[in-house]
Parts: sequence; structure tokens; C-alpha cells
Amino acid sequence: MTPPETSSRSGHGRVPTAPDPLPIPVVDNHTHLDIARDGEDAPDVAAAVAAAAAVGVDRMVQIGCDLPGARFTVDVIDQHPAMLGGVALHPNEVPRLAERGELAAAYAEIEELAAHPRVRVIGETGLDYYRTGPEGVGVQQDSFRWHIDLAKRTGRALQIHDRDAHDDVLRILAEEGAPETTVLHCFSGDMAMARECAERGYYLSFAGTVTFKNAKGLRDALAVTPLDRLLVETDAPYLTPAPWRGATNAPYLVPLTVRAMAGVLGVAVPTLCQSLSDTSEAVYGPW
Repeated sequence: MTPPETSSRSGHGRVPTAPDPLPIPVVDNHTHLDIARDGEDAPDVAAAVAAAAAVGVDRMVQIGCDLPGARFTVDVIDQHPAMLGGVALHPNEVPRLAERGELAAAYAEIEELAAHPRVRVIGETGLDYYRTGPEGVGVQQDSFRWHIDLAKRTGRALQIHDRDAHDDVLRILAEEGAPETTVLHCFSGDMAMARECAERGYYLSFAGTVTFKNAKGLRDALAVTPLDRLLVETDAPYLTPAPWRGATNAPYLVPLTVRAMAGVLGVAVPTLCQSLSDTSEAVYGPW
């Protein structure tokens, strides 16, 4: 989850039109259908699933990264076969819980919710030094270690939030021993980091940010990532791909990112779609 963009070109309030359907269905590897942007109604989950399926996004991973979101996730994945789930405590949520003396109870509930058979992800967890000051770093790192351990104990994939914390994320994964399946959601590193992650066997998930005009470094990172290490996501309702940057994102906009990725990689769109679909099933299991 990434907070809303601030941009002079903000299109917040516009409703993007549906893109052309993809030739082979893919997975939105990370979305938040429990989150409504300021001033908007909560998403209609059934409508969001149907709109995505109509353009070739027939599966998705719903991520709940606070206790209300995690509870929502476990409820909604039972209602919609197109959805699998992930649960965790977001790194920005952890210091608040710790300050209120509620972190231990929150961990216990996340572990209980993670036992649901359609919860296939522990995440998003990780580190966020953009919104949390030095006083929150210690508890964020401890929480990241706890979630790594939970992913390993439960056999779930780990999805990582990494904002302004690349070195510490990689260091802690090395120190703790990464789970067998580790995904860097909304990858934001450079070429060197992409290569290191691929060498370690991690998966890199790219969001609409890769389509932004000022994101050449991110496209360079994508270009050196092996095809079988790639995933795609929305991080909806945020990070809407061009040409709708600033508008509210949703899973039906994944085709815009997929086509941009194919252009960077120099592969045919059907080839990339098949790879993204196969890799998603390898990471999360069958829907």
C-alpha cells in the first residue's frame, strides 16, 4: 500500500475508461479493495472483480495490511473465487499499535487469520522510512522479522513493502533467511537491486509506477529482471498507470501496466501474459 500521490497533474475524481482486453488472462498480484480514497465510496467488490475479468485480469490477491483490512480480506476471499488473500501489519501501522500497547494482540490475530486456506500471503510487511521517523525504525524492523518467521512457519509467500529502506530490507532478509517464496511488492529499486533480488530468487512485482514518465530508473530495473521472476499489480486504489496517473486505480487497469512492461522487455504481450499467469500460480498456488 502506498499513500495517494501528490501531483499537479492529479486526476483524482476521474474514472478511467477500460483498456483493451489482454489476450491471455493475468493476475493482479496486489490490490486493496478494502480501501476507499478520500471522498469516495468503498469499492464494490463484485463490480471490481467483474470489470477486471472483462479485460483479462481474472484473478487477484487482496491484501489486508491492518486488522480491519485483514478481517475484510478473510471474509471477501470466501465470497469470490477470483480472489486469494494476504494479511499482515503494514510497517506504518506497527508503531501506532506498539504505542497503544496493542501489538502483541494484533500479531496473535494476524496469525489466526493467516491460517485460512485461501490466505496465501503474509504481507504486506517490511520497512517504510518515508513516513516513520527514527523512533519507529526499531519496532518496524522487529515486526518485519516477526512476519518473515510467520511466512516460513505457515508456508505462505511473503510480500514486502520497501519504501526508502532498500539496504535494510535486503540485510534483514539475509539475516533471517528469506521464505522460500519472497515478493518485493511495488518494486522501487534500481538495476543493481533488481539483479541482486533475482540472484537471491526473489520475485519483483511492478505497479503502475513503471509507466510514469519520470521512472526511467524503474524501467531499467525491469529490463534486467528475468521473465520468470516478474509479477504485476495495481496497489489499488493508488499508483494508477499512465495515462490516468492521479485517478483512482482498480484491477481492471492492469492491462496498461502489462503492455508497458512488454514494451520495456521487448517481448510480445501474449508471451508476457502467459509468463505472469504461470508465475503467479507458482507463487500462490491455484485459485
